[in-house]
Amino acid sequence: MKLTGAQALIKSLETQGVEVMFGLPGGAILPVYDPILDSSIRHVLVRHEQGAGHMAEGYAMVTGRAGVAIVTSGPGATNVVTPLSNAYMDSTPLVVISGQVATSSIGTDAFQECDITGVTMGITKHNWLIKRAEDIPRTVAAAFHVATTGRPGPVLIDIPKDIANSQMEWYWPESEADLDLPGYHPRTTGDPAAIAAAAELMLAAERPVLYVGGGVLKSRGSAALLELAERTGFPVVTTLMARGAFPDSHPLCLGMPGMHGNYTAVTSMQRADLLVALGSRFDDRVTGKIDAFAPGAKVIHADIDPAEIGKVRVPEVGIVGDCRLVIEELLTALEALGLGHDRRGAAVEAGSTGRAATLAAGRPSLEGWWAQVGDWQREFPLYYDTDDEAAVKPQMVVESLRDLSPADTIVVSGVGQHQMWASQYWRFDYPYTWVNSGGAGTMGFAVPAAVGAKVGRPDKTVWAIDGDGCFQMTAQELVTASAEKIPIKIAILNNAYLGMVRQWQEMFYAERYSEVYLSPDLPDYVKWAEAMGCVGIRAETPEEVAPAIEKANSIDDRPVVVDFRTDAFEKVFPMVPAGGSNDAIVVHPDQAGARVAR
Repeated sequence: MKLTGAQALIKSLETQGVEVMFGLPGGAILPVYDPILDSSIRHVLVRHEQGAGHMAEGYAMVTGRAGVAIVTSGPGATNVVTPLSNAYMDSTPLVVISGQVATSSIGTDAFQECDITGVTMGITKHNWLIKRAEDIPRTVAAAFHVATTGRPGPVLIDIPKDIANSQMEWYWPESEADLDLPGYHPRTTGDPAAIAAAAELMLAAERPVLYVGGGVLKSRGSAALLELAERTGFPVVTTLMARGAFPDSHPLCLGMPGMHGNYTAVTSMQRADLLVALGSRFDDRVTGKIDAFAPGAKVIHADIDPAEIGKVRVPEVGIVGDCRLVIEELLTALEALGLGHDRRGAAVEAGSTGRAATLAAGRPSLEGWWAQVGDWQREFPLYYDTDDEAAVKPQMVVESLRDLSPADTIVVSGVGQHQMWASQYWRFDYPYTWVNSGGAGTMGFAVPAAVGAKVGRPDKTVWAIDGDGCFQMTAQELVTASAEKIPIKIAILNNAYLGMVRQWQEMFYAERYSEVYLSPDLPDYVKWAEAMGCVGIRAETPEEVAPAIEKANSIDDRPVVVDFRTDAFEKVFPMVPAGGSNDAIVVHPDQAGARVAR
């Protein structure tokens, strides 16, 4: 069957099982847009290519499937660089297709020419410049394989306009061997000797912590993690990228560690004698000053990317493999050492918490460790000042959104103070319900990512919790949401500032507020929302918060934007100053006296 390169590309996407793609046409990619008219694939027309990339990310993060974005050459391609970088940092599977000028024009500075494969070499797992139409099916199959296997990540396919117009004989690669990927062989199962050594360390630990990263979610390992935690009785911390991997409501859960993690999660890692790092990469936002991080802890580090093992912290035991499979192997090894399904240990009687206090016969008890953890939890819970009854506290808004929305609501955030409050005060009891920009910290992520998440999970309520600074960067994608009838909900925590920057200037720059004020009224967010086909709502007092949320939740035929006028000078606590030790964690001023007394 003869097809054009453009037809072969779309047929390849269909064969790969693609159901939706996000994009914006232009000259170089125009041949590819013609067969889209006859395709089963839904195309979502964005208002900016950055939005296409973030929508594809949101889709990927809630479905586990590769998100697909399609853009034209030159500025179309460079506009998707930020989502590619974001996806690369957060290990999100993404396939971006970019148009390119004709092969005869490459290198001549032709109109809208850009060496996008060169530009994105450092922020993709791999990229391809198509040189023959015959290569298209093989390349598409390889792209999806690379994006979704091993450590997931973004890939890019660049297709020149003349290749899209030329003819080829249709085929589809029959096996992985046909993909022409020499050297790409991700290891999924752990080394048996390393698994055995890790199990021995776990059974000897007196102050253990399961340090869980996003790799557990990528591997679909939440159920296995739950079994491991309950079998061992180890406390669990979930990083920003792992929120929802372990239920926040579970008695073994300590919450989020890191620069703005809760006191117990941060301090338990500092005092641990064993960290079992599962799909986490010892990010600087978690470790703080690396030389002072968890100084007394031995480390077991499991990750599917061998480059992560020993990159920041040299482990006593390094395990390269898929997190779910590694956890299952650890469970088998622990059972062989006497920690079986029927030997989970005795409950901690003093607190009646249901936490396992012993491991196996003759192994150290965890009762003293859990007693210490319980003390920290009681003394330094998450806290904010509620004395000013007239102020709308952003933390209260997040709590109200949480309590008034379905338990399995998907929460999407931008980057900044609102991101931290969302990750702190929402209770994540389900995996794949938290979507955010972690490693890259990309402002403007929330609105388009929420669109993609809702497309991927139309059955779920999707709330984007955004800041006024972030919202202004990509709010035009609400036009996309309105036109495509994608009923997302946006909560703007409007404090009229670039809040996190202002917090740092207040705490570390003697309150010299340089270029952080945005104004609460410019723009008028309600009118802006209405102009984009959304329902606009404003809440200016604490009494208006709950009714605004209830009204937003009752609307399901169009997007909703709620402008919450929040306390402008509220800060995120706890906080570890950048570059400092986690031992120097700063709690809320109202709690500081208790910490000093200790």
